[in-house]
Amino acid sequence: MSYDPSRLKYADSVLPQFSIGEAQQLQFKLVGYMSRHFTGDEFLSLGDLGVAPRFKKPEQTERAERVLADFFGADNAALVRGAGTGAIRIILSTLMEAGESMFIHSAPVYTTTKETFRTLGMKTEVVDFNDMKAVEAALKEDQECKVFYIQHARQQPTDTYDINTLIQTVKSIRPDLPVVVDDNYCAMKTYGIGVEYGADYSTFSGFKLLGPEGIGVIVGKDEGIKRLQERNYSGGGQVQGFEAMELLRMMTFAPVSLATQNEQVEALCKELNEGAVSGIEVAYMTNAQSKNVIVELSEPIAQEVIKQSNRLGAATHPVGAESKYEIIPMIYRVSGSFIEAEPWLKKYGIRINPMKAGASAVVNILDKAIHSIKDNEKLT
Repeated sequence: MSYDPSRLKYADSVLPQFSIGEAQQLQFKLVGYMSRHFTGDEFLSLGDLGVAPRFKKPEQTERAERVLADFFGADNAALVRGAGTGAIRIILSTLMEAGESMFIHSAPVYTTTKETFRTLGMKTEVVDFNDMKAVEAALKEDQECKVFYIQHARQQPTDTYDINTLIQTVKSIRPDLPVVVDDNYCAMKTYGIGVEYGADYSTFSGFKLLGPEGIGVIVGKDEGIKRLQERNYSGGGQVQGFEAMELLRMMTFAPVSLATQNEQVEALCKELNEGAVSGIEVAYMTNAQSKNVIVELSEPIAQEVIKQSNRLGAATHPVGAESKYEIIPMIYRVSGSFIEAEPWLKKYGIRINPMKAGASAVVNILDKAIHSIKDNEKLT
């Protein structure tokens, strides 16, 4: 087939991301803030441990948090345990009490986020974020909700809302209402995270930015972050200095690595729509969590294609979805929230992220996987 950009479904749902040149400037900016908050000797230290008297946490952790707060233009920052899910859970439990309500988008909720709502006993007021008039009406009508919660990455293929417009709309009508943004899969990739657009708090996983396992990041208003840090007074609950330093070091490499990955996602999508692999109806990019390519197959063989891709050297399940362990390309199932929105994708759809591979490597694996299935069908 010939390449036809109009065939790329859900093009409006794809979030713009940094070019490689822009990502380099982001890297330089981050390192610049490191030099503001660390001496040379301090930065070359692996990091301290425990509840240091001055900050009630490791001093290297405090310095790392200052770097992140300045980098994202926020009042304060907190490194917490539990990765992105832990960061969401901690900030929501700081801002709300059990039984209180918050606004959420009318789309399938990410599984661990849904479980957070349940375990914290929080109620939800559902509104379609793609419809600004509906958002405005809900904000004016409901004065009981304590938080306006936004997932930056797409929850379903048809999402088109602009996060900046959404946040500004909330703040223009309810300036008192805290806006919390789940920026997982968007931090260090897109042109801004929630707090940079006026949200009160942004949360994301350091693990998805090549950092150590289990570290979450919260940036935002001083009041809420100081409150959650006061509650986390246990020495065992602190992110230790060596973990904070590892996070900063690895985040330095994340922007350029992710921009390179984005370049290959776009190249892959183009090649597949130009007919590089037979047996594919259409390929299109989405922000189904991370930016990736969704492939719709001509036949309901998605699960078998995934199985064969594993044999051919592709990962078929994530570790941290874009962690330091995700090197080889990933060919796996479409996200649960997308399948919930469009169930037929379970049999016909596959999700592809080149990770640190080039588009040509993915094309080679995918072509061999589909052909091996066709060959086996002929033999039987």
